[in-house]
Amino acid sequence: MKELTKNKKAWHNFTIIENFEAGIVLKGSEVKALRMGRANLKDSFCRIIKGELFLLNAHISFLENTNAFFRPSENGARKLLMHKKEINRLFGAVSKEGMAIVALSLYLNDKNKVKARIALAKGKNLHDKREALKRKEAEREAQSAMKRYAKGY
Repeated sequence: MKELTKNKKAWHNFTIIENFEAGIVLKGSEVKALRMGRANLKDSFCRIIKGELFLLNAHISFLENTNAFFRPSENGARKLLMHKKEINRLFGAVSKEGMAIVALSLYLNDKNKVKARIALAKGKNLHDKREALKRKEAEREAQSAMKRYAKGY
C-alpha cells in the first residue's frame, strides 16, 4: 500500500470515530497526477447526494502534457464507490448525530487501484484541540527526557 496524499488537518480538527475504504472514480490523467504527488486533501470533505457518496474540494492538479480538451476540473466532485449499506449507515450517522464524513488519505492498494480512506468524524471544539496539543507536547517532553536519561546527561 503506497500512500499518495494525506489530510493531516483532519486529525487536528476532528475526532475520528470510524474509518472506511472507498474506491474513487478518476480519469487517467488524474491517476498519473496522483502518482506524481500532485494532490491536496486539506479542505476536502464527503457528502451524500441522491444516495451516492462524493468527494468534494479535493484538489488534484492536472499534468502539463495533458490535452486541454481532456483536462478535468481540479476541484471537481469525484464519486466514491462504496456498498449501499455502508452509504446508508454513513447517512444515518451524519443526519442524526451531526457527524461529518472527511477524507483522510488517498493511496494505491495491492492491485494498484486508487482508494480513498474516509472517516466518520465529529468536530473538535477549541478546548479539545488545545488539550490534544498539550498532551502531544507532554509526550514529546517525556520522550526527550527519557532519551537524555538513557544517554546519561
